[in-house]
Amino acid sequence: MKNTKKNVSEDKVYVLKRSSAPLTYMLSSRNTRRSPLLYFDGEANKPLRYARNQQSPFEDEQDGNAIIEPILFEEGFLRVPKTNPVLQSFLNYHPGNGEIFDEVNNERDATEEFDVMNFELDAQLLARDLTLTKLESIARVLYGVKVEKMTTPELKRDVLIYAKKEPKDFINLVNDPMLELQDKVVRFFSASLLSLRNKNKDVYFNLKQNKSKMLTIPFGEDPNYIIASYLQSDEGIESLKLLENKMKK
Repeated sequence: MKNTKKNVSEDKVYVLKRSSAPLTYMLSSRNTRRSPLLYFDGEANKPLRYARNQQSPFEDEQDGNAIIEPILFEEGFLRVPKTNPVLQSFLNYHPGNGEIFDEVNNERDATEEFDVMNFELDAQLLARDLTLTKLESIARVLYGVKVEKMTTPELKRDVLIYAKKEPKDFINLVNDPMLELQDKVVRFFSASLLSLRNKNKDVYFNLKQNKSKMLTIPFGEDPNYIIASYLQSDEGIESLKLLENKMKK
């Protein structure tokens, strides 16, 4: 993440963001027509150039005796001592900061990791304390008709695993006011009151006296969520009542 403050009072380490770093990687170190290297200061684009014998990383603030040096990451890392403040400043303003490389910040990384672990824990505690009815609703939305063949311990285990792997999605699902309605949609399909046709693009009623089309699922959308949204609308509320009455019989 780019830091707008020139905090150059300590040794710093930078790491390439790519998952598989080469043995040696040369970072662009000067602005050219072919490969622009600019920093926008809020008013204008300022050309960057790293020269160790200069006081500034900006070319227009350097004298005519700039000595250009390559910037090399070795095995994915670049260590810059506090005795080289101009390189630290250059890397701070470099457009690749946050895209090509990051400054190693152990305190920040530990804080982010702690936040993720807390989020995972919150999700798992929420999953553990679900009522059986809510557990079944969550599982039906996640796994569909498969739930009817699962034992309670199996449901608890699978939902807990999902909560750990996808804590944000799980917490959002539990708190989603549409959850109950999505659960009903799954049960409507399970009871064969609804069916999908045309490569799962279209939803049809599957009632004895009603085989009409309900709606078309927009590309890339979750069918259960789209159907639930329709059924709670003014246009779909009568269809919901009809399907609920059929489920009771």
